[in-house]
Amino acid sequence: MKLSVIIPVYNEKKSIGAVIQAVFNSLTPGFEKEIVVVDDCSTDGTRDILKSFESSCRVIYHEINKGKGAALQTGFKVATGDYLLVQDADLEYDPAEIAHLLEPIKKYEADAVFGSRFIGNGAHRVVYFWHYLGNKFLTTLSNMFTNLNISDMETCYKIFKKSLLEKFELKESRFGFEPEITAKLAAVKGIKIFEVGISYNGRTYAEGKKITWKDGFRAIYCIIKYGLFK
Repeated sequence: MKLSVIIPVYNEKKSIGAVIQAVFNSLTPGFEKEIVVVDDCSTDGTRDILKSFESSCRVIYHEINKGKGAALQTGFKVATGDYLLVQDADLEYDPAEIAHLLEPIKKYEADAVFGSRFIGNGAHRVVYFWHYLGNKFLTTLSNMFTNLNISDMETCYKIFKKSLLEKFELKESRFGFEPEITAKLAAVKGIKIFEVGISYNGRTYAEGKKITWKDGFRAIYCIIKYGLFK
């Protein structure tokens, strides 16, 4: 089997090189691995760093900033793996745990795996209370519409079969991707979704965190929209 790791990136010159190298070093026993990086029109020097990786992974450049969801859609289209994994470019999520995320696929033939920041015993940086509360609220609301019992809908770490993309069309261009993909995966008949606990090294806004309260309201809209109209 083949795993495609999709890395959307926007203005992450401080971390993108380390992220790509960590993904290269990550263990994926039983899987061939490819890395697809989609730069969403970075202006901080990220593109200069990515040029040094063009010979070892697929690098795609957006000429205008479109958003995380749009960058992922670009990556999904060119990926050749049987499974797709989303990896953020800021090192909040540790690529060393990718092998752990693959275990339900190998052991239980999972169709999708969510890496949860709220279960397991991995290290978690203590950051924003209201973000935590907001994530729990959005996850609960999402579960009400999807009839899933996942603990972390907003997690970056999601793996799913590429063949599932043939069953639906992704539309969200920004952070609405998370509730959209969750709702659309949940609607696939007979799908097997698993969760595994992961660590989380969350960033502050001073360190470059990008998601805002506006994205939270968009997430509510997406949960209702895609929960009612797949």
